[in-house]
Amino acid sequence: MQKLNRRQVLQAGGTLGAVSAMSPIVMAAKSEAAVKPEMSGMKRVKQTLVAPPFAPDYDQNYSGSPKIVEVELVATEMKWVVDDDGTEINASTFNGSVPGPLMICHEGDYIELTLKNAPDNVMDHNIDFHASTGALGGGGLTLVEPGQQVVLRWKATKPGTYIYHCAPGGVMIPYHVVSGMNGAVVVLPKDGLRDRAGKRLRYDRIYYVGEQDFYVPRDAEGNYKKFETHAAAMEEVFEVMRTLTPSHVVFNGKVGALTGDGAMKAKVGESVMIVHSQANRDSRPHLIGGHGDYVWEAGSFADPPEEGLETWFIRGGSAGAALYTFRQPGVYAYLSHNLIEAVQLGALSHFVVDGKWDDDLMTQVSKPGPIPA
Repeated sequence: MQKLNRRQVLQAGGTLGAVSAMSPIVMAAKSEAAVKPEMSGMKRVKQTLVAPPFAPDYDQNYSGSPKIVEVELVATEMKWVVDDDGTEINASTFNGSVPGPLMICHEGDYIELTLKNAPDNVMDHNIDFHASTGALGGGGLTLVEPGQQVVLRWKATKPGTYIYHCAPGGVMIPYHVVSGMNGAVVVLPKDGLRDRAGKRLRYDRIYYVGEQDFYVPRDAEGNYKKFETHAAAMEEVFEVMRTLTPSHVVFNGKVGALTGDGAMKAKVGESVMIVHSQANRDSRPHLIGGHGDYVWEAGSFADPPEEGLETWFIRGGSAGAALYTFRQPGVYAYLSHNLIEAVQLGALSHFVVDGKWDDDLMTQVSKPGPIPA
């Protein structure tokens, strides 16, 4: 495979607009990067990233001193099937999952990322961390060609939930994002999560739901098209993207990915943290049969959570968090309450909760039967 060249991109979607390696922004960022904090005695922790909806191993409690959290992402271009009908796209991913893996650290920690661009890729890739400060969120310091790697370190100064995504420049930014290259970071506060009154909040499980919009072209008969390469697909994908109408809106990369065997698990009495991201479009998460006991809708843990919400709002280009303690067993649908997107386009998942039913919370007083005369 040959590296996608600038002429192919121009023909497919317009000006590439990627940040040049000699850009004043990048050169200034490189100068700033030379000023390093003293880190010789700082603890290093290697965080092994895992595919969503699961989270990597981490300590919910702050250790008392900042640490360097080492993570690795590999940009991987691959075929990706988005539904049970076999609809296929040419995806770009971080670590082969859509969304990319969740990272977790504490306020004051450093994330030290090794970003690798797989040798058999055809495009340049980089990463923009919304949680970071400076250099285009890291995008100005991480642009790598196929077969290259780069190491970036940034300080987590603001507690909350944030997205990260590929942002190589110009029209390629949305193309890479809607091809699957986005994920999330959780920065926990040093003093822990708190309710409005300042009471400490804890959770038993954490799940990451990454909402993804895809834009798959159709042929003259209305069937979804398949393309051998990114270069072959790009022109028609851009045409669909410009309609702002996705063909699929899914959780964790595929219609039904978080249902059936992939459903998220919990038990009655457990508190579950749901981190929900949408890198490109607005969303309206809702838990049918439950609530958002505590919701950080805009993702900032520095702000007190809203409480007792039925549906909350995730802005495009952000991640939010909700904490709920399950009180009844059964199957709960967690979905986007744009019900068209949930039911027809795929933005739906399930929680399967084990435990004992509480008749005081809900009971069937009489079974279905004829209306009395």
